[in-house]
Amino acid sequence: MVHQQFAALGDPTRLAIVERLARGPASAGDLAAPTTMSLPAVLKHVRVLEDAGLVTTAKRGRVRECRLRDDALVAVATWTAQQQALWSTRLDALGTLLEDM
Repeated sequence: MVHQQFAALGDPTRLAIVERLARGPASAGDLAAPTTMSLPAVLKHVRVLEDAGLVTTAKRGRVRECRLRDDALVAVATWTAQQQALWSTRLDALGTLLEDM
C-alpha cells in the first residue's frame, strides 16, 4: 500500500490536493477552483488518492466532499523513518570503514 501511496503522491496535482485537504475537508469543486482543470479531471485525481487510501469522499446532496484520512500518511511516515534509520546505519558503517582505511 505504501508504494501505491508514493505513486499517488508523486503527481504534483495529487500532492497539491493532499496539501489542501490537510487544512480540512473540501468539495471537489473547491479543489478544482484554483486550477485550470475540469471537475472530471480533478475527480480522477481524487479517485487515485482514494484507491491509495489517502482520501475519502462522500456525496452530500449534489456536492462530493473530500477528506484526508486521519491515518493516511502514517504508513508513509513509518516507511520513511525506517528507511532513514536503515540508511543512516549503513552510511555510518561506510564512514567507519573509510576512516579505518
